[in-house]
Amino acid sequence: MSPRISPFRVAAPAVALCGLLAGCAGTNAAGSGPDGGDNRFISGDGNITEYGPAGRKSVQDVAGERLDGKAFKLSELKGQVVVVNFWASWCAPCRGEAPSLEQVYTENKGKGVDFIGVNFKDSKANGQAFERKFKVTYPSLFDADGQVTLAFREVPPSAIPSTLVLDRQGRIAARIIGATTYSKLNPLVAKVVQEK
Repeated sequence: MSPRISPFRVAAPAVALCGLLAGCAGTNAAGSGPDGGDNRFISGDGNITEYGPAGRKSVQDVAGERLDGKAFKLSELKGQVVVVNFWASWCAPCRGEAPSLEQVYTENKGKGVDFIGVNFKDSKANGQAFERKFKVTYPSLFDADGQVTLAFREVPPSAIPSTLVLDRQGRIAARIIGATTYSKLNPLVAKVVQEK
């Protein structure tokens, strides 16, 4: 006699994946973000949220393995402004924003700015192929199981793609839900760089 599997145990992973894909596709799934406590993935419309220094959440405990196999700890970048971009090779908006992210990185890396990608729910081979195709020169964490992304639950990215700008103390200064552009991201980075 074979054991019975609860339909809820079978359906839960499928529902979670559908929610994430909906975020990338830009449907109207709802989520209220950090203040409302609802951390579901939502449609990414490029909305920008900035956080004043007094209201910023720290994310220094983030660690994992990069796509190139090297270990990474976000705390090692303390003292730098850090841009964290959540992406996947299967996400069309991620492909669209890749050149803008690379341009902002190239223009700011000499100003105390670092970038780290988080390759979410993807295969390592597809993530590496994405980086080669779009000539991405900053590293990315490999987050096949979503554990790295969960470390940002205080101010969740909520959609793929999403981008966070962290200040020099490792606190989230700004969040972009959905694809970003050079004209959106570069001024946010410049503003945080100018902070003392």
